[in-house]
Amino acid sequence: MKTEQRTTEPSRVSEYIRRDTEAISPSLTRSYPFVMARGRGCLVWDTDGTQYLDFTAGIAVTSTGHSHPEVVQAIKDQADKFIHMSGTDFYYEVQIELAEKLNALVPGSEPKQAFFTNSGTEAVEAAFKLARYTSGCTRTLAFLGAFHGRSMGALALTASKYVHREGFEPMVPGVTHVPYGYCYRCAYNLEYPSCDVYCIKYIEDMLFKRLVSANEVGAIFVEPIQGEGGYVVPPPLYHVRLRELCDKYDILFVDDEIQSGMGRTGKIFAIEHWGVVPDIVCMAKGIASGMPLGAMVAKKRLMTWPPGAHATTFGGNPVSCAAALATVRLIEGGLMENAARMGDRFLQRLRRMQAEHPTMGDVRGIGLMVGVELVKNRSGKEPAVDLRDAVVQKCFERHLLVLGCGMSTLRFMPALSITADEVDEGLNIFERVLTELE
Repeated sequence: MKTEQRTTEPSRVSEYIRRDTEAISPSLTRSYPFVMARGRGCLVWDTDGTQYLDFTAGIAVTSTGHSHPEVVQAIKDQADKFIHMSGTDFYYEVQIELAEKLNALVPGSEPKQAFFTNSGTEAVEAAFKLARYTSGCTRTLAFLGAFHGRSMGALALTASKYVHREGFEPMVPGVTHVPYGYCYRCAYNLEYPSCDVYCIKYIEDMLFKRLVSANEVGAIFVEPIQGEGGYVVPPPLYHVRLRELCDKYDILFVDDEIQSGMGRTGKIFAIEHWGVVPDIVCMAKGIASGMPLGAMVAKKRLMTWPPGAHATTFGGNPVSCAAALATVRLIEGGLMENAARMGDRFLQRLRRMQAEHPTMGDVRGIGLMVGVELVKNRSGKEPAVDLRDAVVQKCFERHLLVLGCGMSTLRFMPALSITADEVDEGLNIFERVLTELE
């Protein structure tokens, strides 16, 4: 891959990392020493001028690619008008227009209303509060492997890594976690479809009879595809049965689309693949191509909280809303279809590779949300954590940016604008690295 790296000057990357270590909280997680200077599409350059192929999209955020010209222009145009006028106390057109658009995009024919936030975590917090307020119930269900955020309410719902929770107990009370529909590592040692989706039956047959009264459960928070938990795609009937359970006991189905939404899976929201209509949807990440923005959209009949019950100073910032409107236009204008096509290209190539690489235990995903779970051997399925981490590092050294998730999964989440040549180039690097390290 072509680079512009300078060899006659001291490394700016090293100097910035030294300064970062002194100035910024050590709680952040950095996988390798990449200091970004600029980006276009799926290509990025560090401060030494070295070019990389980006399969991370800033953790599934830059959905239209880095600095898409239409998004940049929308940001500039709005900034020329005004940058801030808090939507909590005032009105402005761009926020209203975006709310109308998102309400129309969320599945279901019922009228909906939106609440804007700065991030996915805040969208979850808003949904958590609304679910408690409107249901009158204090109990909530979530799933092992779930990641919903790190603020105290969202953290109570999160169960992907103990490090997120260690030292912060007690959590917000009333949350119970159950195993997710993770067929490759079934918590009950069963197989789909003969299991009859036991991971959902367990909630009713065991949990509701022995530990938690269904009458006290106000909501179930679920990711249609688990993100940080390992890019886990549940079995076909999973969300259908979960929706049926919610309907039976009058429980709110809260759909966390923060990583899986906004066209990433080839549909605006991943839950659409299962034909399920949620009651509340949380979104962020790819919504505004990198500008800080999140949203919680709920059925209008649920939005019964009064003025002042929940609000925000910066949520729905006009510049972010303008970026989001441009992003949605681009997603609907072809990027979502490209995500489906390029996702198929990823999966077909990776499944061919799987036959040649015994450490590739499972290949899964929908659209451009693709995971490869690495194992020490296929028969035992023991997670190959060190191998995964070594692959991430070695790919960086070969100018490909990737990240891990779950116990030992490598995830591919590039911009929805990625080309076939870029898919092939990145997977060539990945295969050479895996071959070298196996």
